[in-house]
Amino acid sequence: MKITKNFIDNIIKDELNGDLSSLNNELKKLDKLSGCKYEMIDTHIHLVDFNQKTTGLKNLLVQMDKANIKAGVIFGLSVVKIWEEFESRRPEYYLDDDNACYYYGNTDAIVAREYLSLSKKDQKRFFPLMCGFNPMDLNSVEHIIQTYKTFPGVFYGIGEVFYRHDDLTHMTYGEPPRMNTLATKKLFEFISEYDLPLCIHNNITAPGVSDYPKFLHELETVIREYPKARLVLCHCGASRRLKTPYYTKMMARLFREYPNLYADFAWVVFDDIIALNEKSMNDWVDLTEEFNDRIMIGSDVLGNAFEEIGLINSRFNIFLDKLTPKTRENICVNNAINIYTKSKNKVEKNKKRVYPKLEDFKI
Repeated sequence: MKITKNFIDNIIKDELNGDLSSLNNELKKLDKLSGCKYEMIDTHIHLVDFNQKTTGLKNLLVQMDKANIKAGVIFGLSVVKIWEEFESRRPEYYLDDDNACYYYGNTDAIVAREYLSLSKKDQKRFFPLMCGFNPMDLNSVEHIIQTYKTFPGVFYGIGEVFYRHDDLTHMTYGEPPRMNTLATKKLFEFISEYDLPLCIHNNITAPGVSDYPKFLHELETVIREYPKARLVLCHCGASRRLKTPYYTKMMARLFREYPNLYADFAWVVFDDIIALNEKSMNDWVDLTEEFNDRIMIGSDVLGNAFEEIGLINSRFNIFLDKLTPKTRENICVNNAINIYTKSKNKVEKNKKRVYPKLEDFKI
Protein backbone atom coordinates (compact mmCIF):
# COMPACT_ATOMS: atom_id res chain seq x y z
CA MET A 1 0.00 0.00 0.00
CA LYS A 2 1.25 3.48 -0.89
CA ILE A 3 1.54 5.70 2.19
CA THR A 4 0.50 9.28 1.39
CA LYS A 5 0.22 12.44 3.47
CA ASN A 6 -3.59 12.13 3.43
CA PHE A 7 -3.30 8.57 4.72
CA ILE A 8 -1.17 9.75 7.65
CA ASP A 9 -3.48 12.74 8.30
CA ASN A 10 -6.50 10.43 8.47
CA ILE A 11 -4.76 8.23 11.05
CA ILE A 12 -3.95 11.30 13.16
CA LYS A 13 -7.53 12.54 12.88
CA ASP A 14 -8.84 9.17 14.03
CA GLU A 15 -6.51 9.24 17.04
CA LEU A 16 -7.56 12.79 17.94
CA ASN A 17 -11.26 12.22 17.14
CA GLY A 18 -11.02 14.59 14.20
CA ASP A 19 -9.51 17.47 16.23
CA LEU A 20 -6.12 18.62 14.92
CA SER A 21 -5.91 21.76 17.07
CA SER A 22 -4.06 20.07 19.94
CA LEU A 23 -1.57 18.55 17.50
CA ASN A 24 -0.97 21.92 15.86
CA ASN A 25 -0.35 23.49 19.26
CA GLU A 26 2.25 20.87 20.07
CA LEU A 27 3.92 21.35 16.69
CA LYS A 28 4.14 25.09 17.33
CA LYS A 29 5.92 24.37 20.60
CA LEU A 30 8.38 22.17 18.75
CA ASP A 31 9.00 24.93 16.20
CA LYS A 32 10.25 27.15 19.02
CA LEU A 33 12.89 24.52 19.78
CA SER A 34 14.12 24.31 16.21
CA GLY A 35 16.78 26.96 16.71
CA CYS A 36 17.62 30.42 17.94
CA LYS A 37 14.84 32.87 17.10
CA TYR A 38 17.50 35.44 16.23
CA GLU A 39 19.82 34.85 13.28
CA MET A 40 23.20 33.84 14.67
CA ILE A 41 26.72 32.72 13.94
CA ASP A 42 27.41 29.55 15.91
CA THR A 43 30.95 30.08 17.21
CA HIS A 44 31.53 26.62 18.66
CA ILE A 45 31.01 23.65 16.32
CA HIS A 46 33.12 20.48 16.44
CA LEU A 47 33.14 18.92 12.99
CA VAL A 48 34.05 15.50 14.44
CA ASP A 49 33.22 13.42 17.50
CA PHE A 50 35.67 11.69 19.86
CA ASN A 51 36.15 8.92 17.28
CA GLN A 52 37.01 11.61 14.69
CA LYS A 53 33.83 10.70 12.78
CA THR A 54 31.56 13.26 11.12
CA THR A 55 28.33 13.36 9.17
CA GLY A 56 29.90 16.14 7.10
CA LEU A 57 29.61 19.84 6.42
CA LYS A 58 26.90 19.36 3.80
CA ASN A 59 24.69 17.77 6.43
CA LEU A 60 25.66 20.54 8.85
CA LEU A 61 24.55 23.15 6.32
CA VAL A 62 21.12 21.52 6.13
CA GLN A 63 20.79 21.64 9.91
CA MET A 64 22.08 25.23 10.05
CA ASP A 65 19.42 26.34 7.57
CA LYS A 66 16.75 24.74 9.75
CA ALA A 67 18.16 26.37 12.90
CA ASN A 68 18.55 30.00 11.73
CA ILE A 69 22.37 29.82 11.72
CA LYS A 70 23.93 32.00 9.02
CA ALA A 71 27.52 30.83 9.57
CA GLY A 72 29.67 28.70 11.86
CA VAL A 73 33.12 28.61 13.43
CA ILE A 74 34.25 24.99 13.00
CA PHE A 75 37.11 22.90 14.31
CA GLY A 76 37.96 19.29 14.95
CA LEU A 77 38.87 17.67 18.27
CA SER A 78 42.51 17.57 19.30
CA VAL A 79 42.13 14.13 20.90
CA VAL A 80 40.66 10.77 19.95
CA LYS A 81 39.22 8.20 22.35
CA ILE A 82 40.90 4.80 22.55
CA TRP A 83 38.71 1.70 22.10
CA GLU A 84 40.36 -0.93 24.27
CA GLU A 85 39.89 -4.60 23.37
CA PHE A 86 38.24 -5.41 26.69
CA GLU A 87 35.42 -2.91 26.05
CA SER A 88 32.45 -4.58 24.35
CA ARG A 89 31.18 -1.33 22.82
CA ARG A 90 33.01 1.44 21.03
CA PRO A 91 33.01 4.56 23.23
CA GLU A 92 31.34 7.52 21.54
CA TYR A 93 32.31 10.11 24.16
CA TYR A 94 35.35 10.61 26.34
CA LEU A 95 33.34 9.79 29.47
CA ASP A 96 31.86 6.56 28.10
CA ASP A 97 34.56 4.54 29.87
CA ASP A 98 37.74 5.06 31.90
CA ASN A 99 40.19 4.55 29.04
CA ALA A 100 42.52 7.22 27.73
CA CYS A 101 42.57 9.65 24.82
CA TYR A 102 45.56 10.72 22.76
CA TYR A 103 46.41 13.73 20.59
CA TYR A 104 45.30 13.36 16.99
CA GLY A 105 46.91 15.62 14.39
CA ASN A 106 44.79 14.36 11.48
CA THR A 107 41.73 16.15 12.84
CA ASP A 108 42.77 19.32 10.99
CA ALA A 109 43.04 17.40 7.72
CA ILE A 110 39.47 16.15 8.19
CA VAL A 111 38.27 19.72 8.66
CA ALA A 112 40.26 20.96 5.65
CA ARG A 113 39.03 18.21 3.32
CA GLU A 114 35.41 18.79 4.29
CA TYR A 115 35.78 22.54 3.83
CA LEU A 116 37.48 22.22 0.44
CA SER A 117 34.75 19.85 -0.78
CA LEU A 118 32.19 22.66 -0.57
CA SER A 119 31.34 25.20 -3.22
CA LYS A 120 32.89 28.66 -2.87
CA LYS A 121 29.48 29.97 -1.84
CA ASP A 122 29.09 27.44 0.96
CA GLN A 123 32.70 27.89 2.11
CA LYS A 124 31.84 31.49 2.96
CA ARG A 125 29.55 30.22 5.71
CA PHE A 126 32.38 28.56 7.64
CA PHE A 127 35.44 29.79 9.49
CA PRO A 128 37.70 26.77 10.18
CA LEU A 129 40.20 26.73 13.05
CA MET A 130 42.98 24.19 13.67
CA CYS A 131 43.62 22.31 16.90
CA GLY A 132 45.48 19.07 16.07
CA PHE A 133 48.55 19.43 18.26
CA ASN A 134 49.78 18.85 21.81
CA PRO A 135 49.80 22.27 23.55
CA MET A 136 52.55 21.09 25.91
CA ASP A 137 54.94 20.42 23.02
CA LEU A 138 57.51 23.11 22.20
CA ASN A 139 57.16 21.96 18.58
CA SER A 140 53.48 22.93 18.48
CA VAL A 141 53.98 26.21 16.59
CA GLU A 142 56.01 24.38 13.94
CA HIS A 143 53.15 21.89 13.58
CA ILE A 144 50.70 24.78 13.17
CA ILE A 145 52.80 26.45 10.48
CA GLN A 146 53.10 23.15 8.62
CA THR A 147 49.31 22.74 8.67
CA TYR A 148 48.88 26.24 7.25
CA LYS A 149 51.30 25.35 4.45
CA THR A 150 49.62 22.00 3.77
CA PHE A 151 46.14 23.53 3.52
CA PRO A 152 46.64 27.14 2.35
CA GLY A 153 43.61 29.38 2.42
CA VAL A 154 41.59 27.19 4.78
CA PHE A 155 42.20 28.16 8.40
CA TYR A 156 41.21 31.43 10.08
CA GLY A 157 42.86 30.80 13.44
CA ILE A 158 43.53 28.25 16.16
CA GLY A 159 41.19 26.37 18.49
CA GLU A 160 39.63 24.80 20.42
CA VAL A 161 42.86 24.06 22.30
CA PHE A 162 42.35 21.90 25.39
CA TYR A 163 44.18 22.88 28.56
CA ARG A 164 42.47 22.23 31.91
CA HIS A 165 39.36 20.22 31.00
CA ASP A 166 37.73 18.34 33.92
CA ASP A 167 38.14 14.55 33.43
CA LEU A 168 39.72 14.91 30.00
CA THR A 169 42.83 16.48 31.57
CA HIS A 170 43.89 13.27 33.29
CA MET A 171 42.47 10.96 30.61
CA THR A 172 44.79 12.30 27.90
CA TYR A 173 48.19 10.68 27.39
CA GLY A 174 51.16 12.85 28.30
CA GLU A 175 51.76 15.69 30.68
CA PRO A 176 48.54 17.31 31.97
CA PRO A 177 48.07 20.42 29.81
CA ARG A 178 48.24 23.83 31.47
CA MET A 179 48.68 27.34 30.17
CA ASN A 180 51.67 28.75 32.06
CA THR A 181 54.32 26.89 30.05
CA LEU A 182 57.03 27.77 27.54
CA ALA A 183 55.06 25.98 24.81
CA THR A 184 52.02 28.17 25.43
CA LYS A 185 54.15 31.31 25.47
CA LYS A 186 55.55 30.34 22.05
CA LEU A 187 51.98 29.89 20.83
CA PHE A 188 50.97 33.31 22.17
CA GLU A 189 53.98 34.92 20.53
CA PHE A 190 52.91 33.35 17.24
CA ILE A 191 49.27 34.46 17.38
CA SER A 192 50.35 37.94 18.48
CA GLU A 193 52.77 38.18 15.57
CA TYR A 194 50.12 37.30 12.99
CA ASP A 195 47.10 38.69 14.89
CA LEU A 196 45.30 35.33 14.90
CA PRO A 197 42.37 34.42 17.15
CA LEU A 198 42.93 31.57 19.60
CA CYS A 199 40.08 29.85 21.42
CA ILE A 200 40.89 27.64 24.39
CA HIS A 201 39.24 25.40 26.93
CA ASN A 202 40.79 26.15 30.30
CA ASN A 203 38.83 25.47 33.47
CA ILE A 204 39.29 28.20 36.04
CA THR A 205 39.11 25.67 38.87
CA ALA A 206 38.63 22.00 39.81
CA PRO A 207 35.38 20.40 41.04
CA GLY A 208 36.73 19.68 44.53
CA VAL A 209 37.69 23.30 45.16
CA SER A 210 35.24 25.14 42.94
CA ASP A 211 34.71 27.85 45.56
CA TYR A 212 38.25 28.99 44.71
CA PRO A 213 39.60 29.76 41.18
CA LYS A 214 42.53 27.35 41.45
CA PHE A 215 43.70 27.50 37.81
CA LEU A 216 42.88 31.12 37.04
CA HIS A 217 46.46 32.29 37.61
CA GLU A 218 47.65 29.99 34.80
CA LEU A 219 45.45 31.89 32.36
CA GLU A 220 46.31 35.33 33.69
CA THR A 221 50.06 34.69 33.72
CA VAL A 222 50.05 34.30 29.94
CA ILE A 223 47.38 36.77 28.86
CA ARG A 224 48.98 39.50 30.97
CA GLU A 225 52.32 38.96 29.24
CA TYR A 226 50.81 39.02 25.72
CA PRO A 227 48.31 41.90 25.55
CA LYS A 228 48.15 41.71 21.73
CA ALA A 229 47.04 38.07 21.70
CA ARG A 230 43.33 37.70 20.88
CA LEU A 231 42.06 34.99 23.23
CA VAL A 232 38.58 33.45 23.38
CA LEU A 233 37.87 31.66 26.67
CA CYS A 234 35.41 28.92 25.73
CA HIS A 235 32.54 28.38 28.15
CA CYS A 236 33.95 31.28 30.22
CA GLY A 237 36.30 28.69 31.73
CA ALA A 238 33.43 26.63 33.14
CA SER A 239 33.07 22.87 33.15
CA ARG A 240 31.14 20.09 34.83
CA ARG A 241 30.58 19.97 38.59
CA LEU A 242 31.73 23.53 39.23
CA LYS A 243 29.70 25.41 41.85
CA THR A 244 31.07 28.93 41.60
CA PRO A 245 29.16 31.78 43.28
CA TYR A 246 31.77 34.34 42.15
CA TYR A 247 31.50 33.77 38.41
CA THR A 248 30.01 37.03 37.13
CA LYS A 249 32.33 39.11 39.32
CA MET A 250 35.32 37.11 38.09
CA MET A 251 34.38 37.50 34.42
CA ALA A 252 33.75 41.23 34.87
CA ARG A 253 37.21 41.68 36.39
CA LEU A 254 38.85 39.67 33.61
CA PHE A 255 37.09 41.66 30.90
CA ARG A 256 38.10 44.95 32.52
CA GLU A 257 41.74 44.00 33.04
CA TYR A 258 42.33 42.25 29.70
CA PRO A 259 40.82 44.04 26.69
CA ASN A 260 42.15 41.24 24.46
CA LEU A 261 40.01 38.61 26.21
CA TYR A 262 36.74 37.30 24.75
CA ALA A 263 34.41 34.47 25.77
CA ASP A 264 31.68 32.23 24.42
CA PHE A 265 28.51 31.06 26.13
CA ALA A 266 28.55 27.41 25.07
CA TRP A 267 28.16 24.02 26.72
CA VAL A 268 27.55 23.82 30.48
CA VAL A 269 28.19 27.46 31.36
CA PHE A 270 24.72 28.36 30.12
CA ASP A 271 22.71 25.58 31.76
CA ASP A 272 24.65 25.22 35.01
CA ILE A 273 25.68 28.81 35.72
CA ILE A 274 23.95 31.46 33.59
CA ALA A 275 20.43 29.98 33.58
CA LEU A 276 20.68 28.54 37.09
CA ASN A 277 17.92 30.84 38.39
CA GLU A 278 16.34 34.22 37.70
CA LYS A 279 18.92 36.19 39.70
CA SER A 280 21.80 34.47 37.96
CA MET A 281 20.22 35.10 34.57
CA ASN A 282 19.78 38.80 35.32
CA ASP A 283 23.36 39.12 36.60
CA TRP A 284 24.67 37.64 33.35
CA VAL A 285 22.39 39.91 31.33
CA ASP A 286 23.97 42.91 33.08
CA LEU A 287 27.46 41.52 32.42
CA THR A 288 26.65 40.92 28.77
CA GLU A 289 25.27 44.42 28.32
CA GLU A 290 28.43 45.94 29.81
CA PHE A 291 30.79 43.82 27.70
CA ASN A 292 28.59 43.31 24.66
CA ASP A 293 31.53 43.43 22.24
CA ARG A 294 33.39 40.58 23.97
CA ILE A 295 30.88 37.69 24.12
CA MET A 296 29.57 35.15 21.58
CA ILE A 297 27.26 32.13 21.64
CA GLY A 298 27.67 28.60 20.31
CA SER A 299 26.27 25.09 20.50
CA ASP A 300 29.43 23.01 21.18
CA VAL A 301 27.78 20.29 19.09
CA LEU A 302 29.83 17.27 17.99
CA GLY A 303 30.13 15.87 14.47
CA ASN A 304 27.79 12.94 15.11
CA ALA A 305 24.91 15.08 16.39
CA PHE A 306 24.38 18.02 14.03
CA GLU A 307 20.63 17.41 14.08
CA GLU A 308 20.66 18.62 17.71
CA ILE A 309 22.11 22.04 16.90
CA GLY A 310 18.74 23.76 16.68
CA LEU A 311 17.49 22.37 19.98
CA ILE A 312 20.75 23.31 21.71
CA ASN A 313 20.71 26.89 20.45
CA SER A 314 17.03 27.37 21.25
CA ARG A 315 18.10 27.47 24.91
CA PHE A 316 19.52 30.95 24.34
CA ASN A 317 16.17 32.48 23.39
CA ILE A 318 15.07 33.30 26.93
CA PHE A 319 18.42 34.99 27.57
CA LEU A 320 18.57 36.86 24.27
CA ASP A 321 15.04 38.19 24.80
CA LYS A 322 16.31 40.11 27.84
CA LEU A 323 19.08 41.92 25.94
CA THR A 324 18.93 45.25 24.14
CA PRO A 325 18.85 44.96 20.33
CA LYS A 326 22.42 46.25 19.98
CA THR A 327 23.83 43.76 22.49
CA ARG A 328 21.83 40.90 21.01
CA GLU A 329 23.11 41.66 17.50
CA ASN A 330 26.68 41.84 18.80
CA ILE A 331 26.74 38.50 20.60
CA CYS A 332 24.71 36.72 17.92
CA VAL A 333 26.61 37.97 14.87
CA ASN A 334 28.89 41.01 14.99
CA ASN A 335 31.47 39.83 17.52
CA ALA A 336 32.07 36.60 15.65
CA ILE A 337 32.65 38.55 12.44
CA ASN A 338 35.09 40.91 14.15
CA ILE A 339 37.06 38.16 15.89
CA TYR A 340 37.15 35.24 13.49
CA THR A 341 36.73 36.42 9.91
CA LYS A 342 39.71 38.70 9.32
CA SER A 343 42.68 36.36 9.73
CA LYS A 344 42.55 34.19 6.61
CA ASN A 345 45.82 33.78 4.66
CA LYS A 346 47.88 35.83 7.13
CA VAL A 347 50.34 33.02 7.87
CA GLU A 348 50.47 31.74 4.30
CA LYS A 349 51.29 35.24 2.99
CA ASN A 350 53.51 36.10 5.97
CA LYS A 351 51.35 39.09 6.89
CA LYS A 352 52.77 39.85 10.31
CA ARG A 353 51.46 42.58 12.56
CA VAL A 354 53.10 45.92 11.76
CA TYR A 355 54.19 47.96 14.76
CA PRO A 356 54.96 51.69 14.50
CA LYS A 357 58.67 52.52 14.47
CA LEU A 358 60.16 55.01 16.88
CA GLU A 359 61.48 57.17 14.05
CA ASP A 360 57.94 57.55 12.71
CA PHE A 361 56.97 59.64 15.71
CA LYS A 362 57.65 63.36 15.51
CA ILE A 363 58.34 65.15 18.77
